[in-house]
Amino acid sequence: MHFEPGIPRLLLRTVWISDTHLGTPGCKAELLLDFLKSIECETLYLVGDIVDGWQLKKGWYWPARHNDVVRCWLKMAKHGTRVIFVPGNHDEIFRDYVGLNFGGIEVASQCIHVTADGRSLLVLHGDEFDGIVLCAKWLALLGDQAYTLLLKLNAVLNRVRRMLGKPYWSLSALLKKRVKNAVEFISNFEQAVAHAAHERGADGVVCGHIHTAEIRQIGEVTYYNDGDWVESCTALVEHADGRMEILDWAARKREEAAGGGQASIAVPQRAFA
Repeated sequence: MHFEPGIPRLLLRTVWISDTHLGTPGCKAELLLDFLKSIECETLYLVGDIVDGWQLKKGWYWPARHNDVVRCWLKMAKHGTRVIFVPGNHDEIFRDYVGLNFGGIEVASQCIHVTADGRSLLVLHGDEFDGIVLCAKWLALLGDQAYTLLLKLNAVLNRVRRMLGKPYWSLSALLKKRVKNAVEFISNFEQAVAHAAHERGADGVVCGHIHTAEIRQIGEVTYYNDGDWVESCTALVEHADGRMEILDWAARKREEAAGGGQASIAVPQRAFA
């Protein structure tokens, strides 16, 4: 893949991103575009909730930058990157098109990725392990509305923080860590996803859905969550040797702003062999 000459790029074997929620004001499309234009990879996985059909049903919101993100994915596919889209619950309408190819973007319900060092990773969005989504969709929709309001409050709060010269701070991330039920839900979700991967005979699992980037060992399975592009702006990446890492792109931009220049293109976070 090649976009523009003279721009240094982070060369990666594989990239996983999810929960971009295109079609909502919360999507950090500008940061996502910056990330996509800063990488070259052999395979890109779009791990669900890429387009937010739930919000688009309520009212159309699709700024030019969201079109630019889609065009970037199509351009990557055209220039040799294998792009695989695994729909989630917010873009579940695309599950009707599993097995088809749109402009070079493959649609799959889930898939197995084999790393450079021979490990097998089950790739899925993860909503199938969310009891609220499965058993009480009305409650999931209500929770989605509450989350949208929380993001709006968070945006107002961070505008004030920018005026005071303070860095971005996530209110919802704090609540997830502090609220006992949310912490318990995340732990149960991770255990369920890891168990499913073990049942499939996979060495690891890559998912999204809960907007919490993580790499950790759960029994015999390595659990990877690539985070989201609404708040944390993170991606999971595989290097040429099979090493896995979470890149925090929002932190990279904060480093650039604080340093008055370009930060190192590689943002070392948590890495597993």
